[in-house]
Amino acid sequence: MLVRTELLPLGPSELPMVRVHTPIGSAMAVWRGSPDDAVGQHHIEWTVDVDLLWGHNTRAAALAEPGVREEADQVVLRGRLQLAEDGAAVLELGDSLVLFEVGSPPPPASSVWVEIGVEADKVELYPYLP
Repeated sequence: MLVRTELLPLGPSELPMVRVHTPIGSAMAVWRGSPDDAVGQHHIEWTVDVDLLWGHNTRAAALAEPGVREEADQVVLRGRLQLAEDGAAVLELGDSLVLFEVGSPPPPASSVWVEIGVEADKVELYPYLP
């Protein structure tokens, strides 16, 4: 996904945080590239370091379109979730795919539009060259 990032002041976690502006919304995330490159346009991969827990951090989306936003100190990712047979899931987030492990209970269907809410320091951006 092609995004624009801006470096945020260092917070209590001391992780390099950026505000990421995507075609589907904006939010804060941890920058995992060079600190010197944290500002500008980048192709990025998303990594989210939490398991999906239906009814806890994952719920059915009221809107069937991808989105990224901040809400109540969390990053909310909205997309179509596809369950795999091995206990994993893939979130289609615009033109990106985000991998997750699925906790118990799993989502009620093998393909469903969801919103996943996680702490910003669990969302990481890895830049890459296309």
